[in-house]
Formats: sequence, structure tokens, C-alpha cells
Amino acid sequence: MSQIFNSENCINWWCLLLLMLISFLLGWLLSQWFCKKTKNDNNKESNQETNNLRKDEHAQTTFSTKTIKAIKTMERSGMAVEKTELNFASFGSATASDKDDLKKISGVGPFIENKLNEIGIFTFDQVSKFSDEDIKNVTDLIEFFPGRILRDDWRGQASILKSGEETNFSKRADKKDIDNNLEKDKS
Repeated sequence: MSQIFNSENCINWWCLLLLMLISFLLGWLLSQWFCKKTKNDNNKESNQETNNLRKDEHAQTTFSTKTIKAIKTMERSGMAVEKTELNFASFGSATASDKDDLKKISGVGPFIENKLNEIGIFTFDQVSKFSDEDIKNVTDLIEFFPGRILRDDWRGQASILKSGEETNFSKRADKKDIDNNLEKDKS
């Protein structure tokens, strides 16, 4: 052991240790530089992709500032919120024997038609007479997208259909040119 650490070899050991330290520091600095460069490149790509998505019409809803309001189903105490009652006096009542094909209204598919029937709405006449308050109550009762009844103009479509005329949507529905499994037809 004494021959390894003698005065002649001691300088060689120190030089070797110094070279190892320099190699370590050089490797560490190069790895830091490479990681930083890769991270910057990834950030640039991500920012460019985000900007492209913001310009894309199909991706607009992702960056929309509109909010969707949740339907309140329970009070803070844990008790269920009572559902609203429909005012049949304002738009009339009907039975299943009077039933119209509500799927002829754009925005009403089999699922929504079933929900409407469950709460006592069966005819175009009833839908055409909805007041704004009735629309709010129906939306709450069928737990449907808020604003959809007004946006799709169910009242206007029902008025046309109850008079025996047809809408573009109802013509396509009669021809089975639409997919009734979709809740909204894009026209």
C-alpha cells in the first residue's frame, strides 16, 4: 500500500482525481443544458399547439368562457330538493291516447319524448302553449340541458306541426333521414 501512495504516484492520483472531477462537472453541465433546451422546445411546441387549437372552430368550446349551471338536487342538509309542479292550466292536459310524435320536433329524441310523456306532455298543442315559466319547469323536471327548449324553438316547431304543416326536420324524420338516437339534429 505504501508503494501506491508514494510521492511519485501521489501526483498522478491527484491528477486522476482532478480529471474525474472535471469530467463529472462537464457531464453535469451538459446534461443541464440539454434538459433545458428540450424543455424550452417542448414549451414552444405546446404553446404553438394551444394557439392552433384556439383558432380551430371545432375546439372553441374547450376555451369557452361560458359556464354551465348545475341543477340543484339536494339541500345542504342532505334532503332532496322538491321538484317543481307543472301548471297544466296554462298549456292544457292530454293523455297517452292523444299522443303526437314529439320526435318530429328538432331536439326531441326517443329519450326526451319518453321523459316528456312521463310528466304528462303528449301533444304538439301542449308544447306550443308553453310559457317561459313552463319551459323552466319542464327543463327542471326532465333534467335536460338548460336553454335547449328555447334555442331549438320547440314552441315554434310545435305550432307548425299542430296545424298540420311540416318543418324541414319533421319531413326528414318522416323519411327516416335522421338518426333518432341523436338528441339534436344538425341542420
